[in-house]
Amino acid sequence: MDRVLGNENEAQAHFREERRTRCYYAREVLGNPFRPVTFAPDWRTSTALALAAQMYRSRDFSAMPILADALQDAGCENTDILNHCRGPGPHVRGCWGVDLVLEKE
Repeated sequence: MDRVLGNENEAQAHFREERRTRCYYAREVLGNPFRPVTFAPDWRTSTALALAAQMYRSRDFSAMPILADALQDAGCENTDILNHCRGPGPHVRGCWGVDLVLEKE
């Protein structure tokens, strides 16, 4: 009996972890639907565009904090965008922050 109960708890823990992971990636791609972000065209500087394009192509998002700095230098003060770019990730292709810079939908 304990073994069955233990397996159920293990299965439940696995299900919870899987659900957390799926929710994280949904937020990574879609952003927060309750806090829509407006992106100013002036923030799309050559530096921001080059960084975002390189990350998108290579799928290496280690430059996300640098992208945040470039956006801030361009006048972006939106904490949702800046915090997302400076967040720990992991970031993936389709990241809403990079897609905003690249004007992808």
